[in-house]
Amino acid sequence: MRLGFDVGGTFTDFVLLTSNGQLFTGKRLTTYPDPSDACLAGLQEILYRGAAQWSDLEQLIHGTTWGSNVIIERKGVGVGLVTTAGFRDVLAIAREKRYSLYDLQIEKPEPLVGRSSIWEIRERTLADGSVATPLDEPAAREVVQQIRSAGIQSLAICFLHSYRNATNERRFAEIVHDVAPEIAVSLSSEVSPQIREYERTSTTAVNAYVMTAVRAYLQRMLEEVRDTGYKGRLFIMQSNGGIATAEAMTRLPVRMIESGPAGGAIVAALYGGLTNNADVVAFDMGGTTAKLAMIKDGVPETVSQFELHKVDLQAGSGIPMSVRSIDLVEIGAGGGSIAEAGMGTIQVGPESAGSTPGPACYGRGGDHATVTDANVVLGYLSAANFAGGTMTLDAEAAHDAVRRHVAEPLGISLEEAAWGIHRIANLNMELAARVVSIDRGYDPRDLALVATGGCGPAHACRMASALGMPTVIVPAAAGVASAIGMLAADVRFDVSRSLVGTLADTDLKALNHLFTELEAEASRTIRESGAAESPVLVREVELRYIGQGYELSIEVPAGDLTEAEMALLRQRFEKAYIARYGFSSGDQSIEATTWKVTAYGPTPEINLGRITRGAGLPDDALRETRPAYFPEYEGYVDTPAYSHAALTSGAEIVGPAVIEERESTAVVPPGFRAVVDDFGTLIIRNEP
Repeated sequence: MRLGFDVGGTFTDFVLLTSNGQLFTGKRLTTYPDPSDACLAGLQEILYRGAAQWSDLEQLIHGTTWGSNVIIERKGVGVGLVTTAGFRDVLAIAREKRYSLYDLQIEKPEPLVGRSSIWEIRERTLADGSVATPLDEPAAREVVQQIRSAGIQSLAICFLHSYRNATNERRFAEIVHDVAPEIAVSLSSEVSPQIREYERTSTTAVNAYVMTAVRAYLQRMLEEVRDTGYKGRLFIMQSNGGIATAEAMTRLPVRMIESGPAGGAIVAALYGGLTNNADVVAFDMGGTTAKLAMIKDGVPETVSQFELHKVDLQAGSGIPMSVRSIDLVEIGAGGGSIAEAGMGTIQVGPESAGSTPGPACYGRGGDHATVTDANVVLGYLSAANFAGGTMTLDAEAAHDAVRRHVAEPLGISLEEAAWGIHRIANLNMELAARVVSIDRGYDPRDLALVATGGCGPAHACRMASALGMPTVIVPAAAGVASAIGMLAADVRFDVSRSLVGTLADTDLKALNHLFTELEAEASRTIRESGAAESPVLVREVELRYIGQGYELSIEVPAGDLTEAEMALLRQRFEKAYIARYGFSSGDQSIEATTWKVTAYGPTPEINLGRITRGAGLPDDALRETRPAYFPEYEGYVDTPAYSHAALTSGAEIVGPAVIEERESTAVVPPGFRAVVDDFGTLIIRNEP
């Protein structure tokens, strides 16, 4: 048995998978300030429902938005930075770019570490790795005393060019451990040994910023599951789509910033394969945010650097991190996104009601109108059957909130206000879908949309229609699909190191030695997880034409590299360059910047159980008929609501209809037809 659980901003999801493919799912409101309260209660409940004991579990996998929430909400305390003399303002200066050229009111995000918490130290390593100025150790000890007196609990150390030679960085860390052993240390040469001073400093600062909070959180989770009798390891979902041990993530928490959303991309790839759709857009809409990613040839696209908390999806507006991540676009659009009237229009998000107090319809003291409240008013959500009947929604409170905050201020009807909220949320997510498809060079008309999350299936068909996407795929248990994706993730660990130079002038002996070191480091981490004695190793290199500022990632052959392999790398780069930009410059020198190794443990086999093959008639699954709003009918129309769990394979449902399950609700608008496959997946197509 394997169990995955995913902490979101509003709900915490649970999935227990048995060896015969039986799924047990659960959902609880996330508890604040300590999410582990909901985690432990939900884990106990789902094991009870599955007639299992903690000792029966082979693997426990956890995904969480805890790290990203700490950054977005700026809850880090006692964080400091030490850098080379003269580079104190790297975080403030950043790239000296305006992310929105014509916005006169533009405000750059404040650095995670303020200037008063940044110290300089006399030392200097050159770009070739030679030490021009050794570390001033007496001054270093004085600086550490100042850091200690300032109440710093977590310290980022980022010296110039330490990716080539980390001697000074490591020596300073030794002094910190000697003088102030209680201070947690993040070394840039360990966190992000790559070129680009600002990005490397930012990545290290993020690691330090979340380290104490994440370490305390994970240690608490470890202690609590150990007390239950669980004997295995606690694995954590990483941003790159793989999992690693909780112990590894306490050292490198920056790698789990997009922990929860990565699971949604993995499960989208899984269900894309099950439905013969290799190219899909993963769409995961929860209670607080919506996440989208591109799946190409059954594999989520990844990037070597991503930004957290971007403003209006604009590049350069967020906090950059040089770690491998699934290429996600995340926006503040979820069921809890607050809707209000502003400047004569309806505005939705990014602020969320979360789980505390939550939408008005939750009856937990929430007063604002939210997307969930609008969906209650529209008749899409059942007040009695929400979350499998474990929660009863207050429909009157939802109507009142939408009326007071949107309808009355704008002078429109209640249903117009609710439909406007629903449509604006869709428009925000359609923009994000265009970013991951059209902006990446893909035609949405050639793609399917895999909708997951508690709210995703309710909005997916309208999104797909606006984008011209022919097919919507809604997995069974879509509301907890991210947790299912975690069960499909392999153990994975990335390592990298910058070694800048042209391919023609590469020192092959030094390069082969570098790969030996990288492969040993990555393999050691995989073996420590108990996943595999001989992990699969994949090499990559970041290449660019000399003089350029951006690279393409190219796979590197295994074994000792020779001149023949270097010629092959050039061919692969030019082919990739043509695919991305439409041309190549064959006479230009090609420069390598960063060499990488990814170690993989065995890919887990997900044996999803099949459902009963029926006659294709959904009448037995009909729960009720209730009024629901569809603009095609210019108002409310009696709409059948079906139980997803009661549908048999081959069942067909013609819209308008609502299909409910314990964790989410799918809305099938007029003109759409849903067919159930052998795994209980809804395949919904637009049939005008």
